[in-house]
Amino acid sequence: MEELLLLVFLIPIIGSFLLPLVAKFSETLRNVLSLVFVLSAFACSAALVPSAMAGNPASVHFWLPMGFSFGFSADGLAVFMALIASFVGAIIVIYSFTYIEHSDHKNVYYLMVTLFIGAMMGLVYSTNLIFIYIFWEISAISCWQLIGYYREPEHVLRADKAFLMTVFGALVMLAGFVLVYQQTGTFDITEMQGAELGNAAVLLILVGLLSKSATLPLHTWLPDAGVAPSPVTSLLHAAVLVKIGVYAFARFFIFSFNVDPMWHKVVPIVAACSAIVSAGAAMVEYDIKRIIAYSTISQIAFIFLGLSINNKIGVAGGLLYIMMHSLAKGGLFLCAGVVEHSTHTKDIRQLGGLIRTMPVTAVAFLICAFSIMGLPPLGGFFSKYMVVSGAVFADSPWIATVFIFGTLMTIIYLMRVFNAVFLGTSPAKIVDIHEGSRSMVASALSLAVFSLIGGLLIYYPSEFVQTVIAQIGGLLS
Repeated sequence: MEELLLLVFLIPIIGSFLLPLVAKFSETLRNVLSLVFVLSAFACSAALVPSAMAGNPASVHFWLPMGFSFGFSADGLAVFMALIASFVGAIIVIYSFTYIEHSDHKNVYYLMVTLFIGAMMGLVYSTNLIFIYIFWEISAISCWQLIGYYREPEHVLRADKAFLMTVFGALVMLAGFVLVYQQTGTFDITEMQGAELGNAAVLLILVGLLSKSATLPLHTWLPDAGVAPSPVTSLLHAAVLVKIGVYAFARFFIFSFNVDPMWHKVVPIVAACSAIVSAGAAMVEYDIKRIIAYSTISQIAFIFLGLSINNKIGVAGGLLYIMMHSLAKGGLFLCAGVVEHSTHTKDIRQLGGLIRTMPVTAVAFLICAFSIMGLPPLGGFFSKYMVVSGAVFADSPWIATVFIFGTLMTIIYLMRVFNAVFLGTSPAKIVDIHEGSRSMVASALSLAVFSLIGGLLIYYPSEFVQTVIAQIGGLLS
């Protein structure tokens, strides 16, 4: 188990730097190896599930001077996040085979995508705050390269904006880690379970989490990141990048530290503002990828709500929300990529009637949209219901009301997109458009199918989450 715990992040990280060398002999082999490296992270994480669920997680620790440690632990929360990120990441790599096959800089693309997944694995399994920060910054560098993938001047500017905003937040968070060290004398999370954190440290750490998860007011970089290739936006907006912030929130403020009860009131208010403002922006946008990006900001607020209200039903809903949102929102971006790849436009005003020429993509988009809206029996319904219920049980009915209103806005802007893109009359210039490649359509459809399966078989992920929460002990009300 200890060897698997190291391999889960070492294989994709080390393997990513081998991909450009392999490409000199075969680009196909490079693509396949990228998928193999990402799938290895999924397979190793899956093998760590039994020990994590039994409450005996695999762990590796090498103690270093001055409170440092090279430490990793495969507890339930870490394994849960790793499985989601690596699974959706593997589907995105398959989608990429066709999407970028005629693009330049393919070696950089596969290197950075694989490195990004490896950094995520290292981050979720790490037990040392400094190593969490290191993996955090590796992910930022990878995203910087991927957002500016096409090398257009405007794209580079937007990539720089995303990099600067997230790195700024990370540096502020690092200052918070230093305050934690001053208080506890260690950077190892396992050594400070249940420690009381001062408000200054909590505030500094929260700045880093909110910037990475694109939450108001540090959210503007995420819609701008839509200039990246669609598999990249799916990776950033849905599966991995924006989930780093909510994962770290759960790791620090639910599974590790005790904080002033004030923060359980402040964070839901920030989340409510973020949900409504971003949903409003989605309702007036015309760029399909920017609309879905604003939707991500809004849905991340639901996750923050569930994780911050400090009761078991809310936290369970927040964790399930991470899973269901990753599947459905990843599918939405992949569907948007099929549309953009075939029609060469992202403006929904120039689209219409595509359900006649892209029926599979249209169905996949609709299923994923229904899950994001929270319609039964899809997985998104159960997670959204639990999050809102948690707010009610926490004696915050007005917060629950705000998020219910946000749900209604979600239905409006997603159906607006579906109507504009897939229904109505096709513009003359796109009447000859057909479905995307088999790998692209199959990838998008598979995420839609898993969104449905996640709802129909909700018992199993729910039991997984309940087991994870049971390991917290008395930190929840």
